[in-house]
Amino acid sequence: MKQFKFVTALLLLGLFILSGCVQSTGSCSASAQANAMADKQMYQSCEYANANVKGPVLVVLPGKIKSNNATFIQRITANNIADYGELELGKANFRVLERSQLGPLLNELTLAANMGNAAGLRKFKKGKFKTTKWLVEFDILKAEKVAHVNHGFDGRALGSILGSLVGGTEGRVSNTAMGSIKTDDSAGIWIIGMRYKVMNASTSEQVTTGYFEDKMELGKQGTSILGVSGSQAGGVTLDAMVQRLVQQAVADLDRKK
Repeated sequence: MKQFKFVTALLLLGLFILSGCVQSTGSCSASAQANAMADKQMYQSCEYANANVKGPVLVVLPGKIKSNNATFIQRITANNIADYGELELGKANFRVLERSQLGPLLNELTLAANMGNAAGLRKFKKGKFKTTKWLVEFDILKAEKVAHVNHGFDGRALGSILGSLVGGTEGRVSNTAMGSIKTDDSAGIWIIGMRYKVMNASTSEQVTTGYFEDKMELGKQGTSILGVSGSQAGGVTLDAMVQRLVQQAVADLDRKK
């Protein structure tokens, strides 16, 4: 009877540990949990305070990624950042010239702006480029994993001690039950910093700039007891983090209209 009560208590403990999925998603199915976590990564629209005020015409240049972190560079490119910039600037009612229309002239424009070559930039004042006065660039200056913490519990050692103390059949049951308990909880924190700058297309003078940092967490949790197991991993993705930093930068530009 005591053996039955002990095993029952451990089963109830296991179910209690794994019941967090019910509270967070309303269901313990893997599909429901995965969808609930994915919903948090969906695009979140930002309302800009001065969106009713028409902004100037500008061109978004591909920014620079100055982080050497291999994971970040594999996931994010300069074009990703520029695309997010065009999207958000358009929503803030800035008049954005499509980069794809610039074709092979984009590199020439970038070079002329960097060299301060006003004569070279005059060609962009003709035709569809005649009103292009401002150049905007979004740069990633920092992208690094600054912290990682891991906690876990393995019940095998405690089960062995408990089995030796209890002895007999109950001891073996206790050893097996306690030894089956395993938990793992890990989390890593990234800090990503983005700078934006607005340049005069004629003089290459830097007119305004700003810098924003944000942190994101990537974590994993796992629990197993008496054959009942559950795990989940997630957090804000790198793409979502960059997009939200672009939104902060555009919101700052929107306030400066």
